[in-house]
Amino acid sequence: MAEQGAVEPVAPRGRLRVFLVDDHAMFRAGVRAELGAHVEVVGEASTVAEAVNRIAATQPDVVLLDVHMPDGGGRAVLDAMRRTHPQVRFLALSVSDAAEDVIGLIRAGARGYVTKTISPDELADAIRRVADGDAVFSPRLAGFVLDAFAARPDAPVADPELDQLTNREREVLRLLARGYAYKEIAKELFISIKTVETHVSNVLRKLQMSNRYELSRWAADRRLV
Repeated sequence: MAEQGAVEPVAPRGRLRVFLVDDHAMFRAGVRAELGAHVEVVGEASTVAEAVNRIAATQPDVVLLDVHMPDGGGRAVLDAMRRTHPQVRFLALSVSDAAEDVIGLIRAGARGYVTKTISPDELADAIRRVADGDAVFSPRLAGFVLDAFAARPDAPVADPELDQLTNREREVLRLLARGYAYKEIAKELFISIKTVETHVSNVLRKLQMSNRYELSRWAADRRLV
């Protein structure tokens, strides 16, 4: 029994349980190897459907989430999980440093966003901070979030038109605005030309526009290009 007034020792915190979502097996293997000394990697997935099922089954503390995958990417995983599993924290880990990707994932519920240039020690620290409830960003990305969410009259928090587009529709729109042909977009995103055409039709309908030139101007006005 401890003496009266003595401070009880604090039990060591268990290793954080982390889940990896990325469609590149070699990258997942590298992250798993690098993080092994810091956290417990409890599972991994390469598709949105696989990620949703396995995250629900393993109940990790933090999910490392790729932004761009052929079947919808990080936004689709977040949309499926955030209401049913609010206790799970999501940290985006992406090669992309585009403002629309960062802002889109944070609006969807991610607690942070770091790029794949991050060192293993920095990534382990970012995971711990996200698990503790902090918001974590690679240095140059924090400004995007501050600008997007600053409560200024000339910078509204939400963009209702942009928010109605899915993550994949935004990807197609961005490439279309950069001058990519449908065939080039299909190759870049690993989808069929028919699927590209469907996404473009959906974007035109949602934004009430009639051609790709109007879409390009709209995307340029929002700095999506």
